[in-house]
Amino acid sequence: MNKAVHMNQAAGLHNLFSAAHAPREDMDIFHQAASLRPLIPRTRTTRTIAVAGGKGGVGKTTVAVNLAMAMAMAGRDVMLLDADMGVANVDVQLGLNPLRHVGHLLEGLCTLQDLIMPAQHGLKVIPGGSGVRRLAKMGNGEHAAVIRAFDELLQPPEFLVVDTAAGVADNVAMFAAASDDVLIVVCDELASLTDAYALIKILAHDFGVRRFHIVANMVRQAGDAKKLYEKLARVCGRFLDVALDYMGMVPHDEWLRQAIRRQGTVVDLWPSSRSAMGFKQLAGAVDTWGKPVCPDLGRIAFFSGQSLPAAGW
Repeated sequence: MNKAVHMNQAAGLHNLFSAAHAPREDMDIFHQAASLRPLIPRTRTTRTIAVAGGKGGVGKTTVAVNLAMAMAMAGRDVMLLDADMGVANVDVQLGLNPLRHVGHLLEGLCTLQDLIMPAQHGLKVIPGGSGVRRLAKMGNGEHAAVIRAFDELLQPPEFLVVDTAAGVADNVAMFAAASDDVLIVVCDELASLTDAYALIKILAHDFGVRRFHIVANMVRQAGDAKKLYEKLARVCGRFLDVALDYMGMVPHDEWLRQAIRRQGTVVDLWPSSRSAMGFKQLAGAVDTWGKPVCPDLGRIAFFSGQSLPAAGW
């Protein structure tokens, strides 16, 4: 992509979002990853949903946890992976106390099956590990090893929800690109929209991801949520060859705050609250998403490179 196109995109972002977001360049990992995509038949029935948000503070983890719980409460077989390695907090939001984390998996001290923790309503959780510096500095090969480990589960779940890290770093794109669906969480902040656009651009240009589901979080009114989606859809439609699907909103709700304080999910503790109804509607919409765009690709086995031995967790 030449500099003129980059300038046009920045100008478009300035007009639509009132600020420019500089596109990232020289991302060798994404070009390398594209060459590692294995064209193997898909043998599992697991559908993977990556929850991403670009910037931090948009409520991405809260959306991932409540979405997974709402699906589990509806009788679906759901597993939730905390892929925010090193600063993971899915276990905290669910009141779990893991004794092992992904670092032990990479070190060969346990299998992925050993990491699975039971939560309420049959939800299964794989903790990412919090406060472990080595995990926060995992290399791309190590992230790929975690992704590939899911192909060896004895009983693959019906759905795998992946809570990715904040930002647009390599590990976020790797987990998102390895999933069947990408759910982008946005809120009513300029940085949220520009970072969401940056992540969508990376996944579209470097991984060929063409469809994204958008949910507006922490909004007051349905009209505000739709405006956020329309702003993002407008700039993506101008510069990117992608399809954005509006999945609705999760309203600002004090009951949700209370649920987080109690280390639980609002869909379980206060199922009739406004935010819980938003999560339930989002969970119900998953069945309307249709088949994955690339069903013939082993998406969770997206990377085939070898990981380096890990030690010192």
